Amino acid sequence: MTLVETFFNIDVLISSLPALWRGLLNTFLIGIFSIIFGVAGGLVISVFRLYAARPLRLISIAYIDIFRAIPALVVLILIYYALPFIGISLSAWTSAILSFSLVMAAYSAEVFRSGIESVPRGQFEAASALGLPFRITLVKVILPQAVRIVIPPITSNCVSMFKDTALASTVALPELLKEAQDAQALYANPTPLIGAALVYLIFLLPLVRLVSLLEAKFRTEKAH
Repeated sequence: MTLVETFFNIDVLISSLPALWRGLLNTFLIGIFSIIFGVAGGLVISVFRLYAARPLRLISIAYIDIFRAIPALVVLILIYYALPFIGISLSAWTSAILSFSLVMAAYSAEVFRSGIESVPRGQFEAASALGLPFRITLVKVILPQAVRIVIPPITSNCVSMFKDTALASTVALPELLKEAQDAQALYANPTPLIGAALVYLIFLLPLVRLVSLLEAKFRTEKAH
């Protein structure tokens, strides 16, 4: 067989499109839920990390360090395969979303911490001089500025999260890569894997370009 027939077989690609579409939908759902829970959790953890009582700060630091150090695949395996030994059995979907959310939260927490700390300290002092409570100052004054700063790195983390969803195939979750592997076995041809790669490219390339555009935009605004 030629290179084209082996890796770019149009008939095989067309036949595998329904499976790839199902996989893309699952990948999208896993990624979206993991990002929503992970970013929200990261914001809360970053606030604890900066402003909570010392015990909560230490717990937050430990959480961030641990889940940034452990690969997402290890977290997924521990949650899906190890928790049943202590009586906690979770579905593949729940295990994948929980695992990716925990990891996303750790990375997001560090991004938010950096963003919050980059807001001039004078903002707190000015709000305090106006008699605003700390909570109002944080929510109404500090976080809106911090969120604007962290949009590019958070978007970059989102791209990484969508790619990490491929790890869900470890627990037999039918995401894009798993469907492509099953189609490859069915047709005895690697074209579905090439198709999955193209789907990832089409799906994630706009996000990658968005990160670059946002970074350039914020650099220009900062320079002015």
